[in-house]
Amino acid sequence: MSAVRPYREIIRRKCRQIHVGKVPVGGDAPISVQSMTNTRTTDVKGTIEQIRRLEVAGADIVRVSVPDVESSKALKEIVPEVTVPIVADIHFHYKRGIEAAEAGAACLRINPGNIGSRERVREVVKAARDHGCSIRIGVNAGSLERELLERYGEPCPEAMVESALNHAKYLEDEDFREFKISVKASDVFLAVAAYQGLAEACDYPLHIGITEAGGLRSGTVKSSIGLGMLLWSGIGDTVRVSLSAEPEEEIRVGFEMLKTLGLRHRGVNVISCPSCARQQFEVIDTVQRLEERLAHITTPMTVSVIGCVVNGPGEATMTDIGFTGGGKGTHQVYVGGVPHHRLKDEDIVEHLARMVEEKAAEIEARKAADEAAAKTEAAE
Repeated sequence: MSAVRPYREIIRRKCRQIHVGKVPVGGDAPISVQSMTNTRTTDVKGTIEQIRRLEVAGADIVRVSVPDVESSKALKEIVPEVTVPIVADIHFHYKRGIEAAEAGAACLRINPGNIGSRERVREVVKAARDHGCSIRIGVNAGSLERELLERYGEPCPEAMVESALNHAKYLEDEDFREFKISVKASDVFLAVAAYQGLAEACDYPLHIGITEAGGLRSGTVKSSIGLGMLLWSGIGDTVRVSLSAEPEEEIRVGFEMLKTLGLRHRGVNVISCPSCARQQFEVIDTVQRLEERLAHITTPMTVSVIGCVVNGPGEATMTDIGFTGGGKGTHQVYVGGVPHHRLKDEDIVEHLARMVEEKAAEIEARKAADEAAAKTEAAE
């Protein structure tokens, strides 16, 4: 009898690995989550503050727009003040790419075919190579080359893949392979099909995203459908969720996607019921306040919050901490899947939050002790 693939297992596409600063992308590296600042880059203070908020939210990589020479100069001030690698967003002017590399950008978002002659491409590649800078080729359905649109009639997966490979050849001709590729579209079907085609056509790391996805709710849904399909099939090495919302929300949604698919774990995963007439406490309000209260926890952990005993005990067996509503205001708390104690006449949110914080501290202390022991053993 043939072996059955575990139903939770996602086999990631095999590809080469590059680096965006200290962050590995592709190969067996964790899927990184990134966002982009929406401040004016020349507002150095405001941009630094926003990047630092993104760092706190968990961003692995942050992109900053560099449309003019003033922004290049600002970038030189910004990079030393943050810890996350910075991608410089360059569109047409090759000198901005050179300036950004010299200013300390970890990666350039640029389409080599858009910046002019082969000599200009060569100059940008030299700057990237000299400064340890990688490149992202960023193809977008809304800005395909005229020749491709005339030949294909409209933006389509084949045109987007061809555009990406054409740009890639510019870099390959310069013997430069420290690059990743994206083929974004606002249409979910178009984006997914383009990424599927590109994944088969090359072995470069892929930056995935549904561009211009919309507001927080609609954009999250659209991105979850498109990116979920790709991630489920093993496609994607770094992800950006494009939302008309604060950049921190893009990071939170990105991590939730990866957490849901078991591809990456960060923070508390709250499992909760939608509530019904059986609920023994106000589930919706409790969960909302609990998620806000636990937003600072980065340690991977699962917490179940269920309104009644129908599903509560069963869910609790699969979570680190469980809470089930009971009659007469007396509720059951579970730890490690087994009943631990009852709770009556106390703030549910604060009680659970303290338990999570204590458990997180225990996990981190144990992790630190294990790492110290491993270092000692290696030194001996």
